[in-house]
Amino acid sequence: MAEQETKASARRQIKTGSVMSAKGDKTIQVLVTNLVKHQVYGKYLRRATKVAVHDPQNDAKVGDTVDIATCRRLSKTKSWRLLRIVRRGDSPMASGGKEG
Repeated sequence: MAEQETKASARRQIKTGSVMSAKGDKTIQVLVTNLVKHQVYGKYLRRATKVAVHDPQNDAKVGDTVDIATCRRLSKTKSWRLLRIVRRGDSPMASGGKEG
């Protein structure tokens, strides 16, 4: 039984990103950035992907840094789940006020 659990956890991808939107019920949009090396020039390019993440308790807010992991497909666009909130972010969008 323990071997099956370790195999299942080894398949899961874990990534870190920042919350871009928390408007949906139990869903957040997370921006995940990664570095990709250019094949010809060798320069590292920063690539970003927005993914829909399942947040069952609606804990995450805009600007938070979160850890996410793959899971079974929950909807057409959701196949990631929230593991934990790494760091709370201070965002003017999160507080609901205007800057300035």
